[in-house]
Amino acid sequence: MGDYLKGKVAIVTGSGMGIGRAVAKALGAQGCKVVTNNRAPWDGVIPTDDKFQLLDKEMQEWAMREYAVYYGDAQRTADEIIAAGGEAVACFGDISDFEAAKKLTDTAIEKFGRIDIVVNIASAFGFSPVQDMPKQMWDRVNTVKPTGHFYVIRHAVQHMIDQGWGRIVNCASPAWAGGDLRQCEYCAANAGVVGMTFGLAAELKEYGITANAFAPAAKTRASVDMEIHNYLEKEHSTISGKNQITYDGTAAPETFADFIAWLCGEDAKDVTGQVFMTMGKFIGRYATPAIEGAMFAGSDSWTLDEVKEKAENLFKPMPKPPFAKK
Repeated sequence: MGDYLKGKVAIVTGSGMGIGRAVAKALGAQGCKVVTNNRAPWDGVIPTDDKFQLLDKEMQEWAMREYAVYYGDAQRTADEIIAAGGEAVACFGDISDFEAAKKLTDTAIEKFGRIDIVVNIASAFGFSPVQDMPKQMWDRVNTVKPTGHFYVIRHAVQHMIDQGWGRIVNCASPAWAGGDLRQCEYCAANAGVVGMTFGLAAELKEYGITANAFAPAAKTRASVDMEIHNYLEKEHSTISGKNQITYDGTAAPETFADFIAWLCGEDAKDVTGQVFMTMGKFIGRYATPAIEGAMFAGSDSWTLDEVKEKAENLFKPMPKPPFAKK
């Protein structure tokens, strides 16, 4: 048991399995007291849907073996932290509900007396070409990110302000920058997380509170879902029809979980307003978006002819991406 986060109290949303479980356990292993969270207790039954029933027997067996590795809930994660010598308590609730999100902060204060760290990992996603996307998919994904993330921060941040110290880490996705995806709702949700994180970093810096985001690529239950989708569907999760990272080539989230623990500690006090990509042994920092070209009107306002003349040289067409349809 380490002591890098000794005396600190963290909420980790979406920590029933996957990335959230790995991060919660990494914080707990450094002496942090952790409130774990997911929507509801797991009854031990791996859920399947209509898509699963369309799989052949061999693919069904593969999927069930893989799902068994990832499924769990907040109580299981808390129990594992406690078994390793740490302190943790589970708090079930859907953070896309304002009052359920408040319950997380209330639990941290009631159980551990304070709140120092919020790590938002809870997420939802789906695959659909935009022209076929159901309204329910858009709403479901975007009410967790960024809205649910905001709800948790909203309830916790005054405690951090009052004590003059805090850490906020939000989980985005490489999808925040778009790319070879048929998930515009997920791209929007994660771009919202990044924009919110930039705003929080600027607003809260004077109170000793940092805010950062990370965009992970990791093998989780969602990775199995993607494999099933691509196995069955004509419209793959990517435009190119190729996985961005192969299933077998994707590392587990435990490989980078200690980096998130580091962000939550004193050594990272000057790291704020940053977005990191975390993928296995690789950790990269995204450049902050900036204007890279500009043009100015020759008079008080633009004319269409002047726009045509100046834009032709400044805003040259970008090369066609390799996955674009010809």
